Amino acid sequence: MTAPRSRPGGLPCGLIISGLLATALTLFSMFFGAGNLIFPPLLGAQAGTNFSPAILGFLIGGVLLPVASIVAIAVSGTDARDLASRAGARFGLIFSVLCYLSIGAFYGLPRTGAVSFSTAIQPLTGWSSGGASVAFNAVFFAVALALAYNPRQVVNRLGKALTPVLLILLVLLVSRSVGGNSTGSGAEQAADAVATGAYASHPLSAGLLEGYMTMDSVAALAFGIIVVSSLKYRGIREGRPVVYGAAIAAAIAGALLVFIYLGLGLIGRTIPNSASYTDGATLLSDAAGYALGRPGQVIFGLIVVLACLSTAIGLLAASGQFFHRLVPRVSYHVWVLIFAAVSFGVASLGLRTVLHLAAPLISFLYPVAITVVFATLLDALLRAVLPARRPTRWGFTLAAWAATIWSALVLLEGFSWVESVVAPLVTWAPLASVGLGWLLPVGLALLGGMIVDAVVGRTDIRDDNRQGQVQCESQGRVKRELPGQVKCESRDHAQCGLCGQAQLQP
Repeated sequence: MTAPRSRPGGLPCGLIISGLLATALTLFSMFFGAGNLIFPPLLGAQAGTNFSPAILGFLIGGVLLPVASIVAIAVSGTDARDLASRAGARFGLIFSVLCYLSIGAFYGLPRTGAVSFSTAIQPLTGWSSGGASVAFNAVFFAVALALAYNPRQVVNRLGKALTPVLLILLVLLVSRSVGGNSTGSGAEQAADAVATGAYASHPLSAGLLEGYMTMDSVAALAFGIIVVSSLKYRGIREGRPVVYGAAIAAAIAGALLVFIYLGLGLIGRTIPNSASYTDGATLLSDAAGYALGRPGQVIFGLIVVLACLSTAIGLLAASGQFFHRLVPRVSYHVWVLIFAAVSFGVASLGLRTVLHLAAPLISFLYPVAITVVFATLLDALLRAVLPARRPTRWGFTLAAWAATIWSALVLLEGFSWVESVVAPLVTWAPLASVGLGWLLPVGLALLGGMIVDAVVGRTDIRDDNRQGQVQCESQGRVKRELPGQVKCESRDHAQCGLCGQAQLQP
């Protein structure tokens, strides 16, 4: 009898594959909230014959960017603070705290309860009172808290229990709905449908903005801690093995998202009278009713609740782990209790209140989040191609601060008392009208910073030749000591000034 194959660290390959698959399914379920469910069908209904470029743009914004964000977290360390700290310790702290609060207790978490009630429970039961909303949210967040209370069981409970059920229901809904609509009048309508709104003139960018508005790129910065921690719990070594594992898990989750998004988009494209719909939730509910009758609407309600519950569990666990790392004196269990209670209170106020409170903060963070992810991955790619190249310092810092300043100006533009002063500063940029004006100034800042890095790097190399050599512990390569710097010190996820790699406290 032959022994099971093992990786160099001693874990059987089957155990690694099982762990990666469970992590990937968990990540899919955390990404796939109610917004992800209702955006693609409405896109399919409105894009008409421009469906292909529109859905491609959506997949770039709603799948590629979040997957890249997970990889960037793994490259940088464990969480959003590790990712952003290259722009300064205070920048990393403030950015990461705002990310976790906005996508957690201030918006993402309350939204899961509010959307579950308004989209699934209210249409099925007819309950619309404030008391019913409070009662439902109490039960919803109590269940989420119970399932997130043990951080080491989150992946098992999501990846091995809730997610398979969610996927089965989604496949059933998509297959029956698309199959029933793909013949007869549904097929004729899909062939003749006329694109409306922004999809008529620029479908790719319109779809990109819809994917961008899923906010999964910011959510990925929160979920990254669960992915990295799960891989470490399963015995995968730090460094490249964790990065590779996170990349594989994110790629599998991304492939599942692509498959489901395409199916949901086709439902919107083929449903009868698709042009009459202005709400993705109503469209899906009707599609489920056409395909499966009353049971179909119940299935749709279950899908919404399961999708929201999975996201809530993930956000509670991620927020609890992050703030416990930030303030170790307060236990993980206390943090998740606090966030569950706050989310229950905010969700009970209603969806409009949630959106009103959090929309400005989310809009502020999104350009910064995408910038730090892109700069991190670009730096990792360049260092993979050019191993002797030093980590990008000024390129990352200038780009991150440029995105922050631009977002702050756009936020101020919304206040009437400064609009006349601020508007000229942000409306000049290309794509400013669709919320992407930050791309040009951030790109210029990144390019300028990389030029500075190249010049400073050559100066450092000349200085290195006059310094003694030291051994970099994180990469095992000989590095030269710079003035004012020392050999890699093992601090809690501090970045080595010589190689840029995260160091863990022994």
